[in-house]
Amino acid sequence: MSAAQGGVLFQEKVSRLLSRKNGKPTLKPNRPLVLKDAVANRKPKKGEATCITEMSVLMACWKQQNFVDALCSNEISSFYTCVQEAQAAARNKSDQTSFEGGRLPPKQANALLKRYPNLRSEI
Repeated sequence: MSAAQGGVLFQEKVSRLLSRKNGKPTLKPNRPLVLKDAVANRKPKKGEATCITEMSVLMACWKQQNFVDALCSNEISSFYTCVQEAQAAARNKSDQTSFEGGRLPPKQANALLKRYPNLRSEI
């Protein structure tokens, strides 16, 4: 079945739902049956936290050493190296994938929808 046939079948089904014959209830849409030219601008979900173990080791060291940085220099340096590695990995991930999960980000989707707007007439 081609896309044109599918569109015609869909239009016939909608017209049947909108008609009053056969004693069926009438479908009364509260909004026009046309897609919008924009999507909601939602922020992507944040990933999981990184360097939690290094941070907890650092805080435990601080507590044992009365919050003296000089006595916990190894833990501080390991925490900062972990943070730098996590930031570098996040940058590489954002450069490699422009969209996640097979979906376009809202900004790109809105740009495409503005370039190719939907038909404004109802079925």
